[in-house]
Amino acid sequence: MDMRLTGKTAVVTGASRGIGLAIVRALTAEGVRIAAAARTASPELKETGAVLLAADLSTPEGPAEMIGRAAAELGEIDLLVNNVGGGDGGAALAGGFLTVSDEVWHQVHELNLLSAVRATRAALPSLLRRHGTVINISSNSARAPGMGPIAYATAKAALTAFGKALAEEFGPQGVRVSTVSPGAVLTSMWEAPDGYGAAMARAHGVDHEHFLAGLPSNAGMTTGRFVQPDEVAALVTWLASPHAGSVSGADYVIDGGTIKTV
Repeated sequence: MDMRLTGKTAVVTGASRGIGLAIVRALTAEGVRIAAAARTASPELKETGAVLLAADLSTPEGPAEMIGRAAAELGEIDLLVNNVGGGDGGAALAGGFLTVSDEVWHQVHELNLLSAVRATRAALPSLLRRHGTVINISSNSARAPGMGPIAYATAKAALTAFGKALAEEFGPQGVRVSTVSPGAVLTSMWEAPDGYGAAMARAHGVDHEHFLAGLPSNAGMTTGRFVQPDEVAALVTWLASPHAGSVSGADYVIDGGTIKTV
């Protein structure tokens, strides 16, 4: 299917690896010109041909500076994908509520919520002129907070609510806003030896590889496997396209059947 995105412009945050990298690749394949933001550009990201923007989006000034540089490189912005998220506090997040300090709460909300708020605020003038689209990458833990680290889950729940409110306010002005909420996606968050998955394995007293092998079943994923980054990217690409022109304010869960409620 032709996504009818050739010549459009997009900003994708958290683009160096995982879901963000997959989104950059999928949109590039559809002819989208992309400004890809990351703290450090990976070799794989450089190979996409995207405009690379070094940015720390966890700072108050980082998102607006990134949008300004993206506009200087691409012109008007048609699409903003707020994908950056996660966090570096693997061990603290894996330990439960009493191990999460104020500093970690602050860091997690800055990265997972306020980066999207600030980037969207900076991009909205352009998005309004272009009747553009915002897609926020949340998490299924926003709907089932007990499934994820408490600081992360609450930040993602706020991000999902932010998308709903934004769609209501700016939908009548031609800007579509949607949310994509993945479950367990096979990325470095789970696979890296210093990531959240490894920390969870240690907390449960099991080998990291064994922990990952059992996670889909233990999480109730009826597909029996992790979600792949390319699958999330395909959904984002469709939502960005004119084929989804009547989709706004929606939250698409892509979690292998983990969430059982209606």
